[in-house]
Amino acid sequence: MMKRENYDLEDRLIEFAVQSIDIAEALPRTDAGRYLSGQIIRSGTSPALVYGEAQSAESRKDFIHKVSIMLKELRETRINMKIMRKKGFLTDTPLITNAIREVNELIAIFVKSIQTAKKNNE
Repeated sequence: MMKRENYDLEDRLIEFAVQSIDIAEALPRTDAGRYLSGQIIRSGTSPALVYGEAQSAESRKDFIHKVSIMLKELRETRINMKIMRKKGFLTDTPLITNAIREVNELIAIFVKSIQTAKKNNE
């Protein structure tokens, strides 16, 4: 397992996007499975894409806004994963367990990032 402090945040977000796609592709091809699949592909890949925008933010306020969008998408993805678990899709497989652990870590990172940026903006 890689040490987190040496693991580039962009790479983590890209890896999380890939995990989200893997989960989507593992869902059953039912109406609910297809719906949740589309949702997790959108919300699970969005943070990696918005991260690139945040790196080029035009101001601290713009940075905070973009990171807030990432946080919203990560939380949406986490809830989607919890729904999948509750419904019995991918229950306790390493795929979903690892993705939920990672999304929780990413949320914590970006909550702290927003707090720091707001404090530095004062």
